[in-house]
Amino acid sequence: MELRCEGCAGCCVDWRPLDPAAAGSDRTGPRPPLDDVYDLAPLTRDEVARFVDDGLAAALTPRLFEPAEGDDSVGIDGVDLAAANGRPVFVVGLRKPPKPVAPVGTDEPRWLDACVFLDPTTLQCRIHGDERYPRTCATYPGHNLELGAETECERVEAAGGGDRLLDDDPPNDLPAPAFGPQALGATVFAYPDPDALDGVVARLRDGEATPDDRARFAGAAVGSRPGSLSVDRDRMAEARDSARETDSWVGTAIREWTERAAPDGDPVALDADALGRLVRDVEDDAGAPDTPGWD
Repeated sequence: MELRCEGCAGCCVDWRPLDPAAAGSDRTGPRPPLDDVYDLAPLTRDEVARFVDDGLAAALTPRLFEPAEGDDSVGIDGVDLAAANGRPVFVVGLRKPPKPVAPVGTDEPRWLDACVFLDPTTLQCRIHGDERYPRTCATYPGHNLELGAETECERVEAAGGGDRLLDDDPPNDLPAPAFGPQALGATVFAYPDPDALDGVVARLRDGEATPDDRARFAGAAVGSRPGSLSVDRDRMAEARDSARETDSWVGTAIREWTERAAPDGDPVALDADALGRLVRDVEDDAGAPDTPGWD
């Protein structure tokens, strides 16, 4: 597997406003997600715990699902959710606030939802290669290639974004996929207290989740035991409280970008120098790590 990622960010950005036909959708299975975040990368329990421990819980967001035919389900806030033994199942991924980016060969920066760790200037991941870099991102699009499924790289190519997928042989050392029999408690979690989610589910559905809402799910993920529905309540509470109490450059940047953003797909009314200064003000000066540059 060999990729050319420079100037792309197709898997890190919601580029549906640029080319709805080519960008595809996030309906990768029989259970539609409750939210509309594009290409949410599911994290493992240990990855969620690492973000929480490092004070970066603001980067995390939960995803709940509508049930597929034959699924166990639970109703909360008038919404039927896929469940296991009456507990709503969820994954945790990285948030995508609006950012001024110019991905996949666009001529000018536009306001598009982009991964919180994507540097809008270099279109590189700020945590690429370090211990926080998610396994899902590091192995993409290996599982797509193994299953013969379309990749974001191919969608970018079809949209005129140049050659991106240079070698389509999947790696030999792919980890287990994020969804599967082994995923329960490891990447797919079950919230242990459905009655505590009144109001929370409606906010998640409407894109209005609060830090407390997100902290609930981060805590439940960290407290989960791989291979089971059981949750260590003490570990869950500790992680939830830590997620609630910490803030970082991530939270500051998300708030700044959200306040400044124009509607999805709108051009950014700044020249290159002004945009660079803005990114430094919002992210770099707030403590965001540097990107390594392209070889």
